[in-house]
Formats: sequence, C-alpha cells, structure tokens
Amino acid sequence: MLILDCPNCGKRNASEFRYGGEVHPRPPAAQQLSEAEWAHYLYMRPNQQGVQSEWWYHRAGCGLWFLAERHTYTGQVTRTWLPENPKSDD
Repeated sequence: MLILDCPNCGKRNASEFRYGGEVHPRPPAAQQLSEAEWAHYLYMRPNQQGVQSEWWYHRAGCGLWFLAERHTYTGQVTRTWLPENPKSDD
C-alpha cells in the first residue's frame, strides 16, 4: 500500500490523493518556442526508472497540491514538501 505524507494532514493512504505528474518546469521564454518545441514540452516526459519529483493533490482531504519524491520502480516515497519551500533540508 502506498502511503503519502500530506504536509498538512499527515500520513494517508494514496487512494485519498490524485497524481499530478512529474515536476516539469515551464521553459523560459515559452512564447518564443516553435510549435514542435511547445508540443515536446507538453507531451514528452523522460519516464525514467528511479527517484523523481512529482505533483500530488489531496483530493479527499485538505485540497492541497504538494510535491513528493518517489521511486518509480519501488513506489517508495522518500519525502514530501510544499512547493514554496526549498527542497533541501538546510
């Protein structure tokens, strides 16, 4: 069972959440991209095995969007954080 630690509500079953996709920063000067470059940004993802940062939405709880670091093969979530907080533990 996948457990996610909502930064607001604490640990909950993943069935309470909606996956929002991997973190994919918007390109700088997006208005200057060609149609092919924009389509690549919108639809192409690395889909690599390993740890990735992802968006998650607590749909059956507080309604918070947050980030999670999850291993795509094992499903293990190593950390969660709010988007406005730095990713490091400084």
